[in-house]
Amino acid sequence: MSKTIWKPGTFIYPIPAVMVSCGTMEKSNIITIAWTGIINTNPAMVYISVRPTRYSYNIIKEQGEFAINLTNKDLVYATDWCGVQTGAKVDKFKEMHLTKEKGKFVNCPLIKESPVSIECKVKEIKELGSHNMIIAEVLSIDADEKYIDEKGAFDISKCDLIAYSNGKYYSLGKKLGKFGFSVQKKKKTKKK
Repeated sequence: MSKTIWKPGTFIYPIPAVMVSCGTMEKSNIITIAWTGIINTNPAMVYISVRPTRYSYNIIKEQGEFAINLTNKDLVYATDWCGVQTGAKVDKFKEMHLTKEKGKFVNCPLIKESPVSIECKVKEIKELGSHNMIIAEVLSIDADEKYIDEKGAFDISKCDLIAYSNGKYYSLGKKLGKFGFSVQKKKKTKKK
């Protein structure tokens, strides 16, 4: 078996498809981002990569904060629509019938319909080329109570989260294992 060689590009898929909200409660915007992720545990830090030409870029840069809103099957249409429309011309919250929710640590709205919203404060912006990486500290994670199990843990399997891969959106599948399952000792069963 051999591999086909392509020119360098962005082919680490699948990746999350999130809606990033920014601005103020009165004048807000949503930008769809697929280039996002975790970069540190303590302090908790994340990044989003945004083209400087995008309408939301200057809002985030000037305000110094944003919210990452995870998306699910119910939000797939809005996720795509918010990524192909510009907030300079349309009110994305209004057009997509999304509800603004007040954050506890940021002035920009969270998206109420999102299963999880992550309140973020910008720490650094790295100019990289086509996109600038916005590095931010996580101030708060706001999870919808309907996804919290009886033990108080967040049950991600109930969210129907989506991912983006090579120009398409996909629902995430079933759980295949948990961290450390490959080295976990098997329970001995008692012989009868």
